[in-house]
Amino acid sequence: MKEENDLKLEPLSNLTMTDRVEGKLGKYFKDKGLEPGDPIPKEVEMAEALGVSRNVVREALSRFKMLGMIETKKRRGMIMAQPDIMNSLERVMDPFILSSHDRKEIFELRLVLEMGIAHLLFARSNEESCQELEKIVQREQRARSEKERVLCDLEFHSTLYKIAGNDILRRFQKLLVPIFDYELAYELKLKEKAPQGKVTHQELLEILKCGTPSEFQNGMYEHLRPHFDRIE
Repeated sequence: MKEENDLKLEPLSNLTMTDRVEGKLGKYFKDKGLEPGDPIPKEVEMAEALGVSRNVVREALSRFKMLGMIETKKRRGMIMAQPDIMNSLERVMDPFILSSHDRKEIFELRLVLEMGIAHLLFARSNEESCQELEKIVQREQRARSEKERVLCDLEFHSTLYKIAGNDILRRFQKLLVPIFDYELAYELKLKEKAPQGKVTHQELLEILKCGTPSEFQNGMYEHLRPHFDRIE
């Protein structure tokens, strides 16, 4: 008697014709080593080579255009473009449309980024950037409400990303700020006070002035410890 689960069938492909053409074109672009500014074949040529309609090719190409991988230039036709890798993330990174699970994981991602920013800070910070952080710390110390303190907290961490001098990292951090703010607001509702670690912003600043990257990383961990303690 045969086992009930010994039936072996190849799964049906869920790929549409457009999906397949997109995959073929993507491979073609890579195999040809096309770079930004290089021309790509015309729609009719690609349709004939692939044996599909121009509409299918056009739809596949539209996906590459949405990703910023190709663009149309007057008198030149379609060419490879330099995609903005942050563009798609900037469109969807909204805490109100993300699931609670996604918000949690993005929040954790920001914690990890801030743990790893130390060496960039020590390589690129200067007296002027430290003075900027000092002003934020002073405003935080004068804050009369929890909301003011939270705003100073966000500004301090945002300034660290600016000092790090990595444009992609800074843009990514800007995307994470609403997530961070959303989570802090949630904690405030539960505890009436946002959690604070053992190491303050003032102490982090002093480490940045006189300490080492390793000391700063350890200090940042203690500063973010309440958030790390919430990780399950």
